[in-house]
Amino acid sequence: MKPRLLFVHGVGGPRSPAAELDTWLRALADGGRRAGHARRFLDLTQGWAADARFVYYGHLFGRPQEQGGEPGDPDDPENADATEAELVRELFQEAVAAWLAGSADEQETGPLRHALAQLAPEGGAQGAGAVVRQVLDCANTLLSAPGLRTVGTWASAGLMVGQLRQVIRYLRRAERDDGGSTLDTRVRRCLHQELDSRVPTIVLAHSLGTVVALEALHTHDGEVPLFVTLGSPIGMRAAVGRRIRPQPLRVPEPVGRWLNFWDRDDLIAVRPQLEKSLLPNRRGVLPRSARVDSDGVWVHPAVKYLAQPGVAGPVIEAIERATTP
Repeated sequence: MKPRLLFVHGVGGPRSPAAELDTWLRALADGGRRAGHARRFLDLTQGWAADARFVYYGHLFGRPQEQGGEPGDPDDPENADATEAELVRELFQEAVAAWLAGSADEQETGPLRHALAQLAPEGGAQGAGAVVRQVLDCANTLLSAPGLRTVGTWASAGLMVGQLRQVIRYLRRAERDDGGSTLDTRVRRCLHQELDSRVPTIVLAHSLGTVVALEALHTHDGEVPLFVTLGSPIGMRAAVGRRIRPQPLRVPEPVGRWLNFWDRDDLIAVRPQLEKSLLPNRRGVLPRSARVDSDGVWVHPAVKYLAQPGVAGPVIEAIERATTP
């Protein structure tokens, strides 16, 4: 029997699940080839090695207002209410402060200090609009500073803030549908629909998807021989970690092994040592965090992580171990 391989995406706009599955599989297969598993390239890309599925929930972020409200542009930060705006600012403050604390490069630290100051200007401006403008100013600084090369995937500060706002929208446990289900519940339902307790499942989650998968696996009764997190914000204790359920943070019981990968230049994974933030499950499993170094101007995308031999190698080996005659 083939194991199941689940890919869980992070923030961003609409995408084609079929196209994403193909792209993620090819990146994983390429990383596996570089890790010495060249014979598995076709097995992965053709679906022979594992029952690979892409968990897609991006369409659920297209309705930012509560039930009964008018729909708005999901990538427009101006749609944030006062509470949400403050939480988005908290996320940016923690990310920038952590990145600043870990940087010794003056080309980076100067703009980072300026960006952090923009999030708490003198005068104490009030209201959601004022807070959103502060965050947008901060994002513009991050995007324009030549030393901060890794935040260049977003075309504008508004798109950057709007997409990272999805993390806060998920964690607010709001935006109920006509049946009363909150946004986070509907997102996790997308993942649960792809889980089968009868089949060993290897879960690869990226960015916001790592939070979604962590919460969902606490209510899964099947075996997860390997859980892989890529560019995870779980370690951001104030903005993210303390809002994850259940508390205290603990490794889900089905997880037999957890590997967490981070890039030093990844703004989202600025507190990467997840083993310091969670309690073990009853089998004593804790995350094992490892750094990877990607090339190019943007290191956060999932495919950059998946193409790393240090990431792909253990995944392919886990697939082989989980395969039964």
